[in-house]
Amino acid sequence: MQASAVKVQSALQDLGMSCQVRELPGSTRTAVEAAESIGCEVAQIVKSLVFQGKQSGEGYFVAVSGTNRVHEKRLGRLIGEPIRKADAEFTRQVTGYAIGGIPPVGHARKLKAFVDEDLFQYEVLWAAAGTPFAVFSTTPDQLKTMCEGALVCVT
Repeated sequence: MQASAVKVQSALQDLGMSCQVRELPGSTRTAVEAAESIGCEVAQIVKSLVFQGKQSGEGYFVAVSGTNRVHEKRLGRLIGEPIRKADAEFTRQVTGYAIGGIPPVGHARKLKAFVDEDLFQYEVLWAAAGTPFAVFSTTPDQLKTMCEGALVCVT
């Protein structure tokens, strides 16, 4: 297993989660690629996104269903400041991972987190595990717990 995937597995274990990281032969870089590689619905894929406060410069983590797009103005209102999607450099700096493999755990910095309420219609979700080829399955409740996220409507 690649070092980033091992780091995610350790973070999951440290949180007492029984989730197991799996490396797949196909890419999981996008929600569509991940769903095809895993054999699940795109909506069951957890897109891990990072936003940055336009005033504070703070990073925010958002776990969203693979079929949803974040309504940035709505999320900004929830946060209390306008936001923008973080660039690749900032994302790697605050999470420790590159875009396309960002997990909901094991970040380099503690980020305020939000979880898309649409994810709660599924029993099983699939999240990135540090690389564009590694994933782990989880439940909506486990996801909310592991990232300490506020349950919100982000669409």
